[in-house]
Amino acid sequence: MSNNNAPVSVVGLGLMGQALAATVLGNGYPTTVWNRSAGKADALVAEGTKLAGSPADAVAASDVIIVCVSTYEVTRALIDPLAEQLSGKTLINLTTGTPEEARSTAAWAADHGITYLDGAIMAIPPLVGTPQGQFFYGGKKEVFDANETLLKQLGGASVHVSEDPGVPLIFDLALLTVLYAAGQGWGHAHALVNTAGISAQEFQPYVNTWVQYVVSAAIASQDQARVIDEGDYATEISNVSTNQLALGHIIQASKELGVDASWLEPVKKAADELVAEGYGDDSFARTFEKVKAKNKN
Repeated sequence: MSNNNAPVSVVGLGLMGQALAATVLGNGYPTTVWNRSAGKADALVAEGTKLAGSPADAVAASDVIIVCVSTYEVTRALIDPLAEQLSGKTLINLTTGTPEEARSTAAWAADHGITYLDGAIMAIPPLVGTPQGQFFYGGKKEVFDANETLLKQLGGASVHVSEDPGVPLIFDLALLTVLYAAGQGWGHAHALVNTAGISAQEFQPYVNTWVQYVVSAAIASQDQARVIDEGDYATEISNVSTNQLALGHIIQASKELGVDASWLEPVKKAADELVAEGYGDDSFARTFEKVKAKNKN
């Protein structure tokens, strides 16, 4: 089944919603939009998009409705009163939130006969509609398959990751965790060298080399993922004890230089615990077990 040329409605016109609507329109779908602030639709209307007077009008205009608003609370406030109108239609929710919010909304949709996909957008607005645009989708695979043409046009790297509608947001938050942790480390590194009067631009080439040849090998390889999956943490390269010492040196030097290293203290604590438990010779990847154990508690 293909949705080519079938009408599509987009509810929510923030920067991402505008990019979604523009992509839908640009691929030849009759497009209806709604936003609380109608002025955000001006450019889209000028290109041929129809502006709905209400969320109900947007739902009435199409059998496929894409929602991309600020929170799930806003999503539910918009769609709960429209349950009867949405029944029998396809609702694609691209709002950012938590896995449980996604699961709750999917359960609500199922109770009202609404075909539902939950998605996470792993792209900035300029990447929407490009081959590199990465979207994760969860829900019934048959729903993804039925709408694949449209979904692949929104992002060429769109994939269905699970029948569980909460999984896309787990992927989203997990990848953002990598980003923010890396960003925190990057900022800390520059703060350290800045105490010696070295500019960020002067130091950045060394960061780039370090990331390419060391960091990437440590966290961006299938071999490292296999270590976690198999629980085989034997190593001859860089063990917990070595990293425990390095963390101690970073924290101590940061304090001496007046740089805040509090974000590293939980990492050092995990290394300390592993050494105390007899795992000092294991790969530092064993810290995964500490995070997993805390999650179970």
